[in-house]
Amino acid sequence: MGQNRGGGSASVRVLLVEDDDAIRRSVGMALERYGYEVSAAPDGLTGLEMFRDGQHDLLLLDIMLPFLDGIGLCRRIRETSQAPILMMSARGDALDVVAGLEAGADDYVIKPVDTTVLVARIRTLLRRATFSATTPGTADDDAVLTFRNLTVDTRGLEVRTDGHPVALTPTELRLLLEFVAAPGIVLERQRLLRTVWDYGWEGDSRVVDLAVQRLRKKIGADHIETARGFGYKFRR
Repeated sequence: MGQNRGGGSASVRVLLVEDDDAIRRSVGMALERYGYEVSAAPDGLTGLEMFRDGQHDLLLLDIMLPFLDGIGLCRRIRETSQAPILMMSARGDALDVVAGLEAGADDYVIKPVDTTVLVARIRTLLRRATFSATTPGTADDDAVLTFRNLTVDTRGLEVRTDGHPVALTPTELRLLLEFVAAPGIVLERQRLLRTVWDYGWEGDSRVVDLAVQRLRKKIGADHIETARGFGYKFRR
């Protein structure tokens, strides 16, 4: 285990699934230098077995994997887990990126991977997951917002539609909280990239679009309107 270089922790477990031996070793060693505990798998099926056998705080998946590709692996993981998922994509594989985000990935990085960018994305996803897990779970009347059949407890971080609980990933939950804090107001994509994904630069708006698409499927499409050319608006 390498020394902690700020933000990493020996208690943070990352599952890295990458079929290229050189990339798997270099990325794994880089993350260990930042203090992360890394488990690595060379293909999708092995990665799925390791995911089921262990407890991981974050998953880092290549898209092009043998036996079970990263998109299929992401879907299988999302069947049982809301853990943060970060995809790795070769430059220019736009369709693969979209497919990965549609499958439930929270974000992606481009290969060859820049270690500083990778660690920044990992820290952001882990902060989001920690926020979801540690915020007090007691509800009060002021914190519970109701929008027709949708109820959002902004303190207890519980979401229900028609009285039934809705399972959201930390990213989806943060996105929903941004929307319900400003109902009726158009939120631009770049603003959401800054507030939800912590991007300090102009990011890929597809990340927002695909997260909104997943959120609509879970809470009902009629709650979020598209403001074409600008962003999205949450209906009162």
